[in-house]
Amino acid sequence: MKNQLLHTPEGVRDIYNEEYSDRLVLQDRLRKVINSYGYQDIKTPGFEFFDIFNKERGSVASKNMFKFFDREGNTLVLRPDMTPSIARCAAKYFANTEDAIRLCYLGDTYINNSRYQGRLKETTQAGCELIGDASIEADAEMIALLIESILSSGLTEFQVEVGHIGFFKGLVNEAGLDAEGESVLREVILNKNIFRISDVLKNTNVSENVEECLNMLPTLFGDIDVLEKAKLLAGNSISLDAIEHLLKVYEIIKAYGFEKYVTFDLGMLSELDYYTGVIFKAYTYDVGEPIANGGRYDKLIGQFGKECASIGFCITIDFLHQAVMRQNIDIDSRKQLKLLVYGSENLVKAISIAKDMRSRGIAVEMMKNIPADSADKYDEIISVE
Repeated sequence: MKNQLLHTPEGVRDIYNEEYSDRLVLQDRLRKVINSYGYQDIKTPGFEFFDIFNKERGSVASKNMFKFFDREGNTLVLRPDMTPSIARCAAKYFANTEDAIRLCYLGDTYINNSRYQGRLKETTQAGCELIGDASIEADAEMIALLIESILSSGLTEFQVEVGHIGFFKGLVNEAGLDAEGESVLREVILNKNIFRISDVLKNTNVSENVEECLNMLPTLFGDIDVLEKAKLLAGNSISLDAIEHLLKVYEIIKAYGFEKYVTFDLGMLSELDYYTGVIFKAYTYDVGEPIANGGRYDKLIGQFGKECASIGFCITIDFLHQAVMRQNIDIDSRKQLKLLVYGSENLVKAISIAKDMRSRGIAVEMMKNIPADSADKYDEIISVE
C-alpha cells in the first residue's frame, strides 16, 4: 500500500530538479516575448462552472472533462481549455472597453483523455488573446508572435501550419450539408480519412466539382503555391475569400521576416468548434503533438455578453520542453551554487558568511560534511575555518 502511494495517477507526473528549472526558464522567455508585444498577464481559476466550457461554447467534449460538485450542488470542472476562461473575463472586466485588449496567461489545463491514448491529462499552457480586433493585421501579429515566442526557446526547426475555417465552411455550404453532415465530415477530415469523404457525401446532391474539392481537402497543404492551387478548385465566395485572406496575412508575415516558418493547410480543422477564421498549429520533429495551436474565435466572447472579434494561441510547455530536450538544445538553467562546510565550533561564523553571500545574490548551502555528489552539484566548496 505504501509503495502505491508513491505513484501518481495515470496521465500526470512529477517534475523536479533540472527538468523543472529548464521549464521555468522556458516559461520566463515566452512571457518576456509576449509582454514585449504589449500583452498583460491574467490568471483565471483552476476550476470553474461546467457551463463555461459546455458544448454550446465549442470547447472540450463533456466526456473529456474532470467534473465534480460543490456544496451547493453546482457542477464544476477542472479547467480543460484556457480560451473560454479568458473570454469570460473579457466580458466581465472589459464590457465597456472599445479598444483592443491584449491578455496573456500561464496555467495548467486538465483533459480526461482515454488511458489508451497515452496522452498527458495535465499540461501547462502559455498563451495570449487579442480581443476586439478583427483585422488581418491582428491575425498576422498573432502568428508572428507565436513564431518569435517559439524561437526564444532555442528551437529553430519548426513550422507553423496555417489554415482558414472559411475554406471548409464554404464547401460545406456549397454541398448543402446540414449541421449533422458537417459534423461527420469534420471528424472524417480531422482524422485524414480521405476514403470516407465520398461515403459521407453519398446521399447528397453535391456537385462533382465540390465533391472533388472535398476529397482533395486533406491533401491541400504546403507552401504559398497551395493557395493558388485551391483558388482553381473552389467555386464559392466564402472559400475564395478565405484564400485571399490567407494571402494577405502571408504578405504581412513577410514584413515580420518570419515567412520561412509558415506553411498552409486548407484541410486544417480543430476539435474545438469555436474557431471562425484563421487557424494554425506549430509542429517540430521528435514530438508527436503540435507544440502550439491557435486561431480566430469571433463569436465566443459574445456568448458571455460582449460581442467582439478575438484571436489567440497557446503553447503547450510540456511539448515545447520535450522538443527542446530531444533536439539537444541547451537551456542553461543551472544556477551557480556554493557549499560552506563548517564545524560545530564555527557555526555562527558560517551563518554570517552565508548571509553576506546570499545578500549579494549568491546561492549557498551549509553542511557539516562534503556530500558524495559535490563534484557535479557545487561550483565551489568553501571550508569555514
